[in-house]
Amino acid sequence: MAIKKKTGLFAIGITVAAFLFIIVAFCTPYWLQNDEKIENPQFIRIGLWEACFVNFEDFRHQYDYRFTGCWWVFEEEYYIIHDFLLPGFFIATQFFFTLCTTLLLVGLCLTWMYCFCSRDHDKYILLLLSNGSNLILSGVFGIIACLIFGINGDRRDWMPNWQHNSLGFSFAFACIGSLLLFPAGTLFIIEARKANYRRLASSQPPSQYNIEMPKSTHTDI
Repeated sequence: MAIKKKTGLFAIGITVAAFLFIIVAFCTPYWLQNDEKIENPQFIRIGLWEACFVNFEDFRHQYDYRFTGCWWVFEEEYYIIHDFLLPGFFIATQFFFTLCTTLLLVGLCLTWMYCFCSRDHDKYILLLLSNGSNLILSGVFGIIACLIFGINGDRRDWMPNWQHNSLGFSFAFACIGSLLLFPAGTLFIIEARKANYRRLASSQPPSQYNIEMPKSTHTDI
């Protein structure tokens, strides 16, 4: 690993921390969960890609089928309740958080390149600016996803027993990870600015001044 300044090291550390939070939030089914304070809850928990029910049936009673267990949200078993299970706000949450995660994976690759990139490389500053901008954009998408789900996820017309449902740790991790992307991206941009100043300073030739002491015209008589 090339020697890095403190700003770069902090940027790397925060990026890795953000990645861990976001990848856990992306993969775990605890965005919304039941508080287990009622007997025989039909809804257990849901994440971006998995939903868990116990003897859950369609609210409209159009089908007698009861859903039990944890399934992929796009599973064929859930086809008959897709309009209920996957409302517009949930699809939007999936979309924006997937963009956030995808850009973060790109940012992780750029961060890996930065770890081994010399400060004298021609594309060093471009790498820093690209990574910083990419991480900030990823954070924007993550915050949008969190806002959409935070406003709509616990509403009373979605999952049963809404008064016993609460936002879970996956949602909290998504918020924390998304917020961490902003300082991470900002630090990479700051490091790019510092590197640009160093490069400009080193490219300027040193000034040479010939200072000659004036000869004294005073004579002692």
